[in-house]
Amino acid sequence: MTLTSISIDQFTSRNFEIFDKGWFLLTAGDFSRQKFNCMTISWGMMGTMWNKPVVQVVVRPTRYTFEFMESSPDFTVCAFPQQYRKALSLLGSKSGRDGDKIKQAHLTPCAAEKVASPAFAEASLVIECRKIYRDAFNPRGFIDPSIEKNYSNNDYHAIYIGEVVNIQTLMP
Repeated sequence: MTLTSISIDQFTSRNFEIFDKGWFLLTAGDFSRQKFNCMTISWGMMGTMWNKPVVQVVVRPTRYTFEFMESSPDFTVCAFPQQYRKALSLLGSKSGRDGDKIKQAHLTPCAAEKVASPAFAEASLVIECRKIYRDAFNPRGFIDPSIEKNYSNNDYHAIYIGEVVNIQTLMP
């Protein structure tokens, strides 16, 4: 598969499905130094904030990827064809602390075009982001009390907003 960079203005998606049903692989770190980690995500958003195209992702502090999100200036989110669903499931359930889960998933990290965090050769969509905002969810801000059921261990997500600096996709 060959990815082609497109203008950010050309990108369209089904935003209510792309995270929840499609899943992304969130990756942060430095490909050139081979120091990075990834995790499968199904929560997040895309849109415009501060007049910039952005992707918003959340990571619990208990996840190994959290360390990389905290120390990296950027991240990627990659989507994959359906045939990689099992690999994404593995990457969302195993920790990179415990071994090389990427190798176990049979995916191939590769250099992204504009950020240090890697992309993946098998991806059908790569969105490269430069971090521009970070905060932690504060449970006092939950207006809907049902949200709290997602945090039985009080492990509230950190929220990261990244400015989209490059998009690569498969061309029809």
